Amino acid sequence: MEIRDSVAFVTGANRGLGLAFARELLGRGAKKVYAGIRNPVANSLPGIVPVKVDVTDPASVSTAAAHCGDVTLLINNAGIGRVNAGALDPAVIESACEIFETNFYGMVRVSQAFAPVLLANGGGAIINVLSDATWFARPVLTAYSASKSAAWSFTNALRIELRENGIQVLALHVGFLDTDMAKGLDVKKSDPQQVASRALDALENGSEEVLADAQSNAVKRSLSSDQAYYLDPPDLFV
Repeated sequence: MEIRDSVAFVTGANRGLGLAFARELLGRGAKKVYAGIRNPVANSLPGIVPVKVDVTDPASVSTAAAHCGDVTLLINNAGIGRVNAGALDPAVIESACEIFETNFYGMVRVSQAFAPVLLANGGGAIINVLSDATWFARPVLTAYSASKSAAWSFTNALRIELRENGIQVLALHVGFLDTDMAKGLDVKKSDPQQVASRALDALENGSEEVLADAQSNAVKRSLSSDQAYYLDPPDLFV
């Protein structure tokens, strides 16, 4: 898919990777970028249009899709994370309910609402932001990892269903990002702007999956080996 002259809708675009996507899209000549956020505020960047949307609220998502009928590129970026004591922490269930509502059900809602918009505009693309946690569940991120595994499964099914209709579905896998979500964690973090750039490069090259950092590459590469990364990780926070 060509970015130039496209019209994009980015969820969770007020900061972090979502904002990086918005800036990168404009830099590549996108005609318009809708910034889907819960609490829209005035934006000084020409070409970015704030749109109120809460991915956990079906009515909000439907209204956004109806309002943004010219979209040709959807980026499902909105996500949350919570840290628990471990897989046996009783709070994992409560955390999972909250996280799945955004990371999984939110992605499903937005994809279902905007797929008809893309089809009506002759096709386009969807980028789903996933994680190396799709394949490697750190105990303190048990619920988050489960949500990303579920989102990956949905992404794979969505790709098969939409491919014949001219809609490209790209899965973006990345580890820790230098954003507010990972603030305070003493881990190696990727630059959100570089990740956004790599994802859009992959999209324009016709790819259906992109591994945006060394960690994601290492985990994915190990899956078919006798010593898959998730069985015996060398470091829980590399």
